[in-house]
Amino acid sequence: MPPSSDQRLISTSLPSDTQLRVIFAVVVMLVVALAVTAPYAGRPTQGTEIFLPAYAAAVFVIEMTTAALLFATFRVQRSVPLLVLASGYLLSAVLAVPWALSFPGVFSVLAWDQNLQATAWIAAIRRIGFAVAVVGFALSDPRRTVRSPGRWVLACVGGLLAGAAAVLWFVVTATQSLPAFMADARSTAPAWAYVPPLALLLYAVGIAVLLTRRRSTLDIWMSVALLSLFVEILLISYMGAAVRLSIGWWSGRFFGLVAAGTILLVLLAETTGSYARLAQAAVNERRARRDRMTAMEALSASIAHEINQPLASMVTNANAGLRWLSRAEPQIGEAEAALKRIVDDGHRADKIVSGIRTMFLKGAQERVAVDLKCVINEALGRSASERALAAVEVETVYPPEIKMVICNPIQLLQVVSNLIDNAVDAMKAGGGRVRRLTISIEDGEPGEVEASFADTGPGVSPDIADRIFLPFVSTKPDGMGMGLMFCRSVIEAHGGRLWIAANAPTGAVFRFSLPASTVVEASNQVGVHP
Repeated sequence: MPPSSDQRLISTSLPSDTQLRVIFAVVVMLVVALAVTAPYAGRPTQGTEIFLPAYAAAVFVIEMTTAALLFATFRVQRSVPLLVLASGYLLSAVLAVPWALSFPGVFSVLAWDQNLQATAWIAAIRRIGFAVAVVGFALSDPRRTVRSPGRWVLACVGGLLAGAAAVLWFVVTATQSLPAFMADARSTAPAWAYVPPLALLLYAVGIAVLLTRRRSTLDIWMSVALLSLFVEILLISYMGAAVRLSIGWWSGRFFGLVAAGTILLVLLAETTGSYARLAQAAVNERRARRDRMTAMEALSASIAHEINQPLASMVTNANAGLRWLSRAEPQIGEAEAALKRIVDDGHRADKIVSGIRTMFLKGAQERVAVDLKCVINEALGRSASERALAAVEVETVYPPEIKMVICNPIQLLQVVSNLIDNAVDAMKAGGGRVRRLTISIEDGEPGEVEASFADTGPGVSPDIADRIFLPFVSTKPDGMGMGLMFCRSVIEAHGGRLWIAANAPTGAVFRFSLPASTVVEASNQVGVHP
């Protein structure tokens, strides 16, 4: 099927500004080269026939490679104009070989060089045939496509080779019945005077059509190639007086080589760029796949990390309820309270999972104005038993006025709970020093409210502090390294910041800031109970 519009093909994309500047520079150089060569075009040269095989070989390789690349592009795009242009280059490349073999004074193995007219007729057919192919390319509708491009390529290659062989056989065997194009080995006959004007006319039509429609980068570069061929005809047939092996003749051949190489260089540059883009796309795909796997690991680890808290509380309350019921005189009221706590923890776990899920979905978070002090107090209440077992003192420093922040209350509660739990765990591992957690709320940057959690634990070493918020980085031997990553993700998703600093004389201080709200909602001042 034809390529989609987002594919960058030389036959479909417009030239960039850089390419247009390069094209302009090439045209200027062609004009300058023509001006420099013109005064000397009529001077003959001696012994330069030995360079002709190298020139013909270069033209053959360049045009054959160009044809192969154009056929390959046609197989991708299936556009008929590309097939026509590729066929023109193939015909020109194939006929370059017998043209060189039949050139007088170059090869004598096949005795073709004794036929003065064969070389001229092959050159005329090659030049006019290529010009017709380019005009056909310019006039063809690029939207016209074909099915089975491989078969079309094989048919065109086979047909052109068979046609070239038939024409070559006819030219070699029936030269006497054809008009004479050469008067001698170097000078042309009057009949040759009709060939250059026809070629110039076809080149001019091709340039005009290509520049008028300007559908792709290939169109612009083909017009440059035709301009170079136009200059070649001027030098060989007019400025060089149609004398073979003159300075004008060789200069024209140089322009013809430039015309042949222009499209090849452009196609090679496009092919190299396509491979580079393909390689970069493969690298990006592997990176995206790795990032997705990391995100999935982080998501699953976050869920496991956050859900452990309500699950542990549910197990604790369930065991307590069983003990109350297994007594000689069952304490129904105490067991009922434990069951209610289990229900609350179940709802809390559900909201934790929902909160983590919404954190990874843009636009799916419910944010309201929340009293930050109430959130902290609720988190402290839920961790009271753990703090009591660890002998951790808590000091709160709150401002007299209510500090409201814009956030998702469930997610903010998890962030505060994580920071409190981390502080408690750090101080439990800190030996016999005083275990004190100081929580304060204050104004931060303009339009922000800042909360800090300062512990007296061993602190965080500088080499870990730079990576403490990355996934799977933890200072605890049994830690998963997901809690602080979750906290920072939540805070940053709410437009805030989370960072760490050292506490004096020991310990660490975690601070976060969130956008402040001037709205006081009574429903949010009593906490965020599910």
